[in-house]
Amino acid sequence: MYMKGCDKVAYTKEQGKYSVEYAKKKLKRIPLDVQKEYYDEVIVKEAEKRKMSVRAFILSAIEEKIENNK
Repeated sequence: MYMKGCDKVAYTKEQGKYSVEYAKKKLKRIPLDVQKEYYDEVIVKEAEKRKMSVRAFILSAIEEKIENNK
């Protein structure tokens, strides 16, 4: 449910349960520890330069590395 003027979407308990089940079945979390300074000064800034989220930036870097090594 979208509420006009609000950036958050309200979910029912059933929708939330489905989202958790989907994530457990279809997604794999990749823990990644980096020094906070490196994260703030390099990763976030590079992502912002490209108008990307940090997640999207990291995924694109992985994809680029794979493509370049073919």
